[in-house]
Amino acid sequence: MAASFHLFFIIFLSGFAAFPIFSFVYANANTTQHSWTPINHHLYHSGEGLIEKIKSLVHRHPDKLTVETIQAGTKDYKADITVVTYSQNWEQSGDKSKLRILLSFGQHTRELISSELALRILSALGEEQFPPEMDAASLHDTLENVVIKIVPMENLNGRKIVDAGELCERRNGRGVDLNRNWAVNWGKKEKDYDPAEEYPGTAPFSEPETQIMREIAVSFNPHIWVSVHSGTNGLFMPYDHKKSTPDGLPSQRMRELLDELNVLYCSNRCLVGSGGTAVGYLAHGPATDYMYDVVRVPMAFTFEIYGDDKASGADCFKMFNPIDQTTFKRVMDQWCASFFTLFKLGPVCLM
Repeated sequence: MAASFHLFFIIFLSGFAAFPIFSFVYANANTTQHSWTPINHHLYHSGEGLIEKIKSLVHRHPDKLTVETIQAGTKDYKADITVVTYSQNWEQSGDKSKLRILLSFGQHTRELISSELALRILSALGEEQFPPEMDAASLHDTLENVVIKIVPMENLNGRKIVDAGELCERRNGRGVDLNRNWAVNWGKKEKDYDPAEEYPGTAPFSEPETQIMREIAVSFNPHIWVSVHSGTNGLFMPYDHKKSTPDGLPSQRMRELLDELNVLYCSNRCLVGSGGTAVGYLAHGPATDYMYDVVRVPMAFTFEIYGDDKASGADCFKMFNPIDQTTFKRVMDQWCASFFTLFKLGPVCLM
């Protein structure tokens, strides 16, 4: 940290937005605040270690899972994104009648729990660790008519910074918030805009990570998109950049699905609705709004899977991630089960 800081108060922090939950934070444009609680390496992998573990899992199940690494960038800055695809029958994986689901984890790098959930879901898809109250037969029935693409760590470059000790970092390897770099209301700044948290880049899709994610989305053309974050407990739908939801039946169906997940897995305690309305502030240039408005994904969501509202704003690891085994397991089981319910109910909601 530099010798002098500016202390200020902000109302709220969720994974997809930028601001700490009822906490004081130190702002500094040139550095990231160190956390008080260190990473629990008994629970959490390093970024590169998690990717290697996922690749090993995929290689054990070539009948169900494939993996590829997509690269983009310039000579000055490059990014790699690992993508895992699940299908029960590869001969039918291109069948346009199948439900296509695209999941992204680890966009904000201090939210380690997000990518750990990706590993947990992939372990279930590989039938190595079933979700609670689900066996092989019910898993096959749920997944028979779906193809799922999972990006377990969208922001590996930024994650390396976190693994090196900057536990409050959320941006990519050159200081851009990837969830402000999409071409929906890009570049607009609220009064409490903080470039150390929300810098949107020099232009929409200036970053190789968002370029790769856009290409994946356009080519895959999913029916369902979920971006997974932490910072609170919430089930959000468009819009994040304005205080409204889309009109019509698609919006109604999204809300009904989120309400059901809230009852089943949040004990009706998750924030539910549009991000811009539910959390009380706006996020400009967000991925989920782009997926809905531009890619035309029928059901586009942001899930916030954990938040410690009693943690100090400077204690980022504790604020965004469970720090004990019991809570970690509960979050993994709860949200893994919620995704498999999403896989099951998605086709019904889209009928």
